[in-house]
Amino acid sequence: MILNLVSMLVWGLIAGVIARALLPGDDNMNWWQTALLGIVGSFVGGTLGVLFTGRNFSNFETSGVIGSIIGAVIALIALRMYRKNQTA
Repeated sequence: MILNLVSMLVWGLIAGVIARALLPGDDNMNWWQTALLGIVGSFVGGTLGVLFTGRNFSNFETSGVIGSIIGAVIALIALRMYRKNQTA
């Protein structure tokens, strides 16, 4: 169980870093917020993958990693829109 949590944190951090590299900007996030972005992105990407393909991505697959990155990009865009509306 601990290994699963550590793995989720590491892959979440990787997905979050890649998403932030794809969408550069002043996000002012530390490493654990970036990891959380990737973890949320994994859930978003997994949900979209199940909705569009009907498959359950329960094992570690390349498509799951790509879906996590796409989900993290979507989550980052949503976070930026939320922050923009809070300051306006």
